[in-house]
Amino acid sequence: MSAPAELVAALPQYDIGESIGEGGMGVVFAGVHRTLGRSVAIKQLPWDILNHAASSELFDREARVLASLDHPHIVPVYDYVRTGREHLLVMERLDGGTVHSRFHGGGVSGEQACAIGLAMLAGLHAAHRAGVLHLDVKPRNLLFNLQGVVKVADFGIARVISEGATLVTHGGEILGTPAYIAPEQAMGNALSPAADVYAAGTVLYELLSGQLPFDNTRGAISMMRQHMFTDPRPIAGVPMPIAGVVMRSLARELDARYREAESFAADLAAAATAVYGAGWLERAGVPVLHLTPRMIAGLNSATAPAPPAESPTRPVRRPGIPDPTLVGAPGGTSNPPLGPSRGQDSTSGPTSAPGSGAAVLWLRLAAGAAAIVLVVLALLNPARLPHEASPTLRLGGAPVSAPVEVDLSKPLVMTGTGNPGRVTLDLSAAGIPLGSASTEAKPEGNGFTAQLTLPGIARWIVGGAVTADVRTGTSTQTFTLLTSQHPLASAMGAGTLILALFALAYLESGLRTIRNGHRWRGAAVGGPVLGLLFGAAVWLCVSVLRVHEPSPGFGAGCAVAGAVAAGLVVAAARRRASTVVSRPSGR
Repeated sequence: MSAPAELVAALPQYDIGESIGEGGMGVVFAGVHRTLGRSVAIKQLPWDILNHAASSELFDREARVLASLDHPHIVPVYDYVRTGREHLLVMERLDGGTVHSRFHGGGVSGEQACAIGLAMLAGLHAAHRAGVLHLDVKPRNLLFNLQGVVKVADFGIARVISEGATLVTHGGEILGTPAYIAPEQAMGNALSPAADVYAAGTVLYELLSGQLPFDNTRGAISMMRQHMFTDPRPIAGVPMPIAGVVMRSLARELDARYREAESFAADLAAAATAVYGAGWLERAGVPVLHLTPRMIAGLNSATAPAPPAESPTRPVRRPGIPDPTLVGAPGGTSNPPLGPSRGQDSTSGPTSAPGSGAAVLWLRLAAGAAAIVLVVLALLNPARLPHEASPTLRLGGAPVSAPVEVDLSKPLVMTGTGNPGRVTLDLSAAGIPLGSASTEAKPEGNGFTAQLTLPGIARWIVGGAVTADVRTGTSTQTFTLLTSQHPLASAMGAGTLILALFALAYLESGLRTIRNGHRWRGAAVGGPVLGLLFGAAVWLCVSVLRVHEPSPGFGAGCAVAGAVAAGLVVAAARRRASTVVSRPSGR
């Protein structure tokens, strides 16, 4: 495909050739700088996504950060041009193929896979230090130059495009590539360098074992669900020190995963040295041009790495907003990198403050007790509430002194003695009105008859057993009314079940946010409120399914028990997250 006229006009200093690649992140054209004679790759980004003010401004800021990245294992950005609707990145052109093509062409050895992993992680670490996440690390985005140096391409583009297109691009590709996407990225949670660590670990798993950590035969949605809810299968045919490092990088929970690329790279280097011996990197024939001192220490280590715990994740800043916690950031401090360094105490890492574990355990036990109380109260809700019997009032020919079953889709015929004038029927559950019907009574013999038609929506709301009040003249008679339709065919049945599941899912989402090291705003109020909704919904749903007349006292008890249980669970999660402290490291 030839370059469009708009692209040629936007870059007059370049001779632009044919398209050399196309994907969800845009179309790539070959080009040559007219004066310098330098071969370049020109990426034309998807205008239909970036043609929004917010996305355009975000990418303008991101492009400036990308252009500032200077690392031998990152594809350099030479220029960025925005004109009209065009967003163009001019980058180094790499003609040595991709890791994907080399892997599927002739394969790679274990040493070569580890060397590629080190180069990839070195580039990711440099980008993370600059505040840039990749979010689409995969073999096709790892390119070789003609000297065999691995470079990571397309930094930051996926995140910017995702701002305007959620998970799917204009080409139908899922951002993040389902086979390599991190669980928190698939779930839409807050992201950190650990998301790129997960993707890099998946790439390394594939290079070493020849397969992916999950079944990739059932489509993109299935693949994403596996990343979110299941653990990867153990890596096969890989020596244990390296296998342990790779599997740690693929942990679903952030607490168990490497939090940043440097820790991953240092442990990978140490594991490869333990397996392949000193000098393995030179024998691999894959140049690794820049390693941090911590990575070099791992490379020179003769001991396989132990699995230390990591400290909490620091979120990566948005482009243009300095992060004071990043080393070298404007106004930042020179804090040491996250995770244990080589030469530090092998026990270095987070632990809980004294007594915090016991406190968390007691909070969880108390929450469990409150949940048991909720279930018991829901099951103990009485079948019928006490009502004063009426010897004369009948509904549909049945005396109301006992529960009466009716079909709410049909008119209800009420008979009795005397001449009450107007007859009104009110339905309620635990004092909550559900529907009402009223009509003038007609004399019949020594009594009356009244045909009552409830609103049509009442049959969709009312389910199970409810309380009925019949007002005749100055007297009111209360009895239990049973509906003939299935309880789940009503809002009281299916609706409360859905409400309970919604409250539980939302509560779990908040707890997952806390467990992943992030803040759940309003947790102190939101947790108990969700628990209250869950308790009340469970009580009403169980009552309806068992055709028990809802008792307001038991309902209040279930709601309070639910609120207490949820509040205690949230308190336990927050206490556990807040009491993680680092032991001092020693030499």
